[in-house]
Amino acid sequence: MYTSVFAAEAPDLIGLLANTPEMQRLSDVGMHCGCEYSGIPFYKRVRHRYTRLAHSVGVAKIVWHFTLDIRQAVAGLLHDIATPVFAHTIDFMNNDHLKQESTEDFTRSFIENSKAILLLLEGVGICVDDVCDYHRYPIADNDTPMLSADRLEYTLGNAYDVYDLSVGQIREVYDDLCVAVNEAGHEELCFRSRDYAGVFAGFALRNSRFYVSIEDRYLMQRLAGIMRGAIDAGVISHGDLYSTESDVIDKLKRHKKSSAEWDEYTSISSVGASNVELFDRFCVKVPAKKRFIDPLVLSGGGAKRVSEIDAGFKSDMEEFLFLGFDEWLYAV
Repeated sequence: MYTSVFAAEAPDLIGLLANTPEMQRLSDVGMHCGCEYSGIPFYKRVRHRYTRLAHSVGVAKIVWHFTLDIRQAVAGLLHDIATPVFAHTIDFMNNDHLKQESTEDFTRSFIENSKAILLLLEGVGICVDDVCDYHRYPIADNDTPMLSADRLEYTLGNAYDVYDLSVGQIREVYDDLCVAVNEAGHEELCFRSRDYAGVFAGFALRNSRFYVSIEDRYLMQRLAGIMRGAIDAGVISHGDLYSTESDVIDKLKRHKKSSAEWDEYTSISSVGASNVELFDRFCVKVPAKKRFIDPLVLSGGGAKRVSEIDAGFKSDMEEFLFLGFDEWLYAV
């Protein structure tokens, strides 16, 4: 796997924590928010099942590589422990389209309710406060458009699984990274060379565009509606959101209405857009969070954003930021 490039030897604690039941649940929670179950060609290109567990382990290894701080690495590992099935689709269900943070509320409680995790943390003198909020560690997480371990991992993860970047190419990009001080005086992951910074920025922008594409927005809202209907009908419970995707899909298929809705969802292969609402089908107008990265690169004795030294990337990024969400979306 491409994650082998992130840290040759991560501490044993990372592997032990990753093997706890609470973290292993994430091996059946996908990174693509349930959209990968549709028939959209983009998702059919995915070479491997990209899970929240793989992402979390990757983040932990990246943090360890650049900080050698076990608390920060563990915080990176555990940051998605409370991710529900279909991930950010549940944010859509909670009407949290733009922030997509409603699913982060239970991280502490998941850690505190795991005897296995608490025992492992106590064994090395780490308290829950040290690892329940990875936002406090800038290498692990920071605000858009900065580059963090979290954003780095899923950008390279998609580059590998969707855009066919090889492990060797990922290693080259990764090995070009260092830690620098950004314009706000904080540490941030930074590229040494303009070439690799440009390659990475290009892949990141491709991700950004697809995360707000008509396909992605429609699928997440459509699946959010199925999930809300299933909860209201008693087909699944709120607690089931924190089980696995296989379990939830199995429950959906046992109920006549939700089974038909799931079958329709998985058969969607194309999404269209209209200036007016269509009343003869499921049609929705929905915004989404604009995720983007403008990475740092060493330049002139300091560090600058790629957009400051690459006019083409700046133009492409600004075009992305001006995208609107005024159209009505529907399955073709």
